Amino acid sequence: MKVLGIESSCDETACAIVEDGKKILSNVVATQIPFHKVYKGVVPEIASRKHAEWILPVVRQALKESSLSLDDIDAVAATNRPGLMGSLLVGLTFGKTLAWSCHKPFFAVNHMLGHMYAAHLENDIPYPYIGLLVSGGHTIIAKVTGFDSLEVLGTTIDDSVGEAFDKVSKFYGLGYPGGVVIDKLASQGNPKSFCFPVAKIDKKENHRYDMSFSGLKTAVIHQSQLFLQNGFESTNENICASFQEAAVKTLTSRLFRAVEDTGIKVVVAGGGVAANSRLRQILAERSDIKCIFPSLKFCGDNAAMIAGVAFHFLQRGETSPLDTTACARIPQFKRGLKNLEDFGRR
Repeated sequence: MKVLGIESSCDETACAIVEDGKKILSNVVATQIPFHKVYKGVVPEIASRKHAEWILPVVRQALKESSLSLDDIDAVAATNRPGLMGSLLVGLTFGKTLAWSCHKPFFAVNHMLGHMYAAHLENDIPYPYIGLLVSGGHTIIAKVTGFDSLEVLGTTIDDSVGEAFDKVSKFYGLGYPGGVVIDKLASQGNPKSFCFPVAKIDKKENHRYDMSFSGLKTAVIHQSQLFLQNGFESTNENICASFQEAAVKTLTSRLFRAVEDTGIKVVVAGGGVAANSRLRQILAERSDIKCIFPSLKFCGDNAAMIAGVAFHFLQRGETSPLDTTACARIPQFKRGLKNLEDFGRR
């Protein structure tokens, strides 16, 4: 089964063709970073206009690289939530129109399910496992029992970890995208230079795995000198190293708690922040836990993960109606719920 996937939730116009949910026949990503860099962040209007300009050439390129025609495609999939509304609508509308005109089944796929599936593209991963979904918009720890079955254990109560990285980078004028820049500068700094706070949240059962990054972000931006340790300089490299250390420890402390409580020793990460070198290093140091990451090219937004998820819906005989619409946000995640409808395609 060959699925053509389209991803346009933010500022990457992507199309991929994946066979049987694993074999990647093509994976094309057109990034808009140069157009947003001057604004130090994604401008929604620019993003949607670029998607409209690039979507057809990107799809054509994906078909060309796979040496396939539309007649060879068994189904079409596109991201429909969450993301920038204008961006989502471009890819979703194109995908639905393509499926309709070629008489192919259509699948609307949740972007979050895609990120959680990304590591499956290159690995055979049995269920269940503990999922760590860390991106610019979401920070989630979940017990994953199927490609669309997640029990949310914990989430951020304010900013996502990716948002904190971007805002710190923007404040100090370090560059865009913030996560990549901070990771690079942190490698040249000392993480002990600043003792930035790691939020302590109620350890009771209903908040045991929750996280907070708002206070850390505020400390780094507005109160950094208060946390400077004796003998260290207040350089961008040292700020980045110390901030990154606090952010990653916030993630891993809750993640390890979930591993210990559930007894599940396999952790699978996904999302843009899964590319962070320090996060990968800390998880690799835990010899008692098997940690699986996607390749760096599959951590960011891509269409291969969307096509991969759609294949499993196709196997179950499910399709999405052509009146499926886009949704910029998904409601606040509720801990303990399984098979979340909001993670689905509706």
